[in-house]
Amino acid sequence: MILPIVAYGDPVLKKKSKEITRDYPNFDILLENMFETMYNAYGVGLAAPQIGLSIRLFLVDTTPFADDDVLTKEEQDTLNGFKRVFINAKIVEEEGDEWAFNEGCLSIPDIREDVFRKPNITIEYLDENFKPHKESFDGLIARVIQHEYDHIEGILFTDKLSNLKKRLIKGRLTNISKGKIDVDYRMRFPDQKKKR
Repeated sequence: MILPIVAYGDPVLKKKSKEITRDYPNFDILLENMFETMYNAYGVGLAAPQIGLSIRLFLVDTTPFADDDVLTKEEQDTLNGFKRVFINAKIVEEEGDEWAFNEGCLSIPDIREDVFRKPNITIEYLDENFKPHKESFDGLIARVIQHEYDHIEGILFTDKLSNLKKRLIKGRLTNISKGKIDVDYRMRFPDQKKKR
């Protein structure tokens, strides 16, 4: 089932999420719905707060990035088919020189800005079977994971922008929270009662 994506301005996007256990109600259905919602909106990642749940859960599928012609064959192969579920994740290390990448967010449609992040991360998490992992990632995969991880920490990519950039996009962000935007996927707007 395709769920509405929560728009910028909803308090759930600014809350630090809670850990979950294996007995979380209807977990398999939730995962199925999240993947369906993400693919319907042409996203490469989706975090539970974006569907209104303040829990430490996010998923990624970087396959759409594999079509980018500027990437090497090796980079394309790495991105193609990289699909993961992250439960109760904790980034334990971020390393390297920060690099800029133009990021967007399903909760903040039609706004893209350069965000600086470190290229290498090590993360501890549970997979969809609640099996523990500790892995290191780099490049675009690390970037997508960091973006989604921020969601479960109550951080949006717009929080990482300079004060000037924030002022320049303030009106557009207000319009998003009021639902004054055209999107081709279901959304729930905090300053508007009806869903689209």
